[in-house]
Amino acid sequence: MSVDIDSLTENAERIWEQSILPSLSEFIEIHALSPMFEPDWDAKGDLQETIELFTGWLEAQGLEGMSHETHRIGDHSPVLLVTIEGTGPGEVLFYSHLDKQPSRPELWSEGLHPLKAVRREPFLFGRGAVDDGYGGYLCVAAIRLLQEAGIPHPKATFLIETCEESGSFDLPPYLDALTEELGSPDLIVVLDSGGPTYDHIWVTEALRGLVAGNLSVRVSHEGVHSGMSGGAIPSSFRIQRMLLDRVEDSQTGRILIPEMHVDISDKIRAEAAALGEILGDALWKSLPVVDSLEPQTRGADQILLDVNWRPAMGVIGADGMPPVQTAGNVLRTNTDLKLSFRIPPGVKAEEVQAIIKETLEADPPYGAEVTYHATEPADGFHAPPMHEGVAAALEEACKHLTGFPPMATWIGGTIPFMAMIQNKFPDACFLCTGSAGPGNNAHGPDEKLHIPHSKRLNVALAAAVAALCE
Repeated sequence: MSVDIDSLTENAERIWEQSILPSLSEFIEIHALSPMFEPDWDAKGDLQETIELFTGWLEAQGLEGMSHETHRIGDHSPVLLVTIEGTGPGEVLFYSHLDKQPSRPELWSEGLHPLKAVRREPFLFGRGAVDDGYGGYLCVAAIRLLQEAGIPHPKATFLIETCEESGSFDLPPYLDALTEELGSPDLIVVLDSGGPTYDHIWVTEALRGLVAGNLSVRVSHEGVHSGMSGGAIPSSFRIQRMLLDRVEDSQTGRILIPEMHVDISDKIRAEAAALGEILGDALWKSLPVVDSLEPQTRGADQILLDVNWRPAMGVIGADGMPPVQTAGNVLRTNTDLKLSFRIPPGVKAEEVQAIIKETLEADPPYGAEVTYHATEPADGFHAPPMHEGVAAALEEACKHLTGFPPMATWIGGTIPFMAMIQNKFPDACFLCTGSAGPGNNAHGPDEKLHIPHSKRLNVALAAAVAALCE
């Protein structure tokens, strides 16, 4: 059966305005911190509240053959599983999450707040709007569009977790326990990504992995007047600098651990060059850097390779240092840094995590107490070729909706679920996409969802999913 894109577009407009946006606005008001950021998440009940809000919306959609169940294993954060029986052959598994990153309201622009939904065209502002509150709504609406148009659709299963922003460390037990319920998907759809423009619909073909940990350096049992000890007791901060030099070249940013690199093929370099031609200076200009800052390497193609196919380190947190206003002339007892390493697809996260720990802890400078406590690692992801029928339907829909074919891209971030589910279903094809784009600021101040792009993506996704039945 042919898909009438214009009719689906009209219906998507109605569903978003009357149903999705009002419920998504309520979702934004729920704090819903991921377990890593809120140890008392269970007692607070926010994660469960997001599930109840979403299932309430779900039940009002009038979907045929729909059922849902919230699963809870021990002390793990809950998972919502939704099933919509197919009206045609094939199986599709949709993934999204309801947990959120922390917010700092004081950093948001005037009139905006992380827990208040504000619509300023073309965006809906609020924490979790684009990462990833909209995802479940859009995926379910794709099936609703097909049902209301009388278009056959495959069996649809929706896996919605509440631990993604913590690295999905609670998810593996559910993937094992729910094996039968998850079925044998032909297509796995992930709505937690996006691309560098809103003019195209982007398909993510690769994601970097993540290894992280806390590096602690201790030199004394109590603070000592710097006039009495400076020059005698080695500074814990300087020792941190020495240790970081073992893993990163501070002049170039190149990671010095060989096992964290992959060979970048001629094909990927050519794709980076082609994508760089499209994006040009817009890629660098989209980043909120100070006017005088220059990129680590010049050229859009090299920036693309840097943030997708080369490892990188960031110091994302620190302890042991008082605020500048209250810092006295005291040699501090310790400096603790939280390190985050992005690793390219193909690097085994657990293996390099062990190498990082060994590299940092070996032979501590001056005999200082040095410990590295690793957090849960996550592998990267590289998509296999997409199902030909799905790819053709997606291309036709995207050209109709945007005037352009879907564009392939890579994402420097990490979706731990991708590697997990690829290992579980190695024969499935993937469609990783989403509404994230320039200035969406997921995790940061003024997080926002591009509403028109989301509506277009909803229609394109519906057309792609329907192609599984042909």
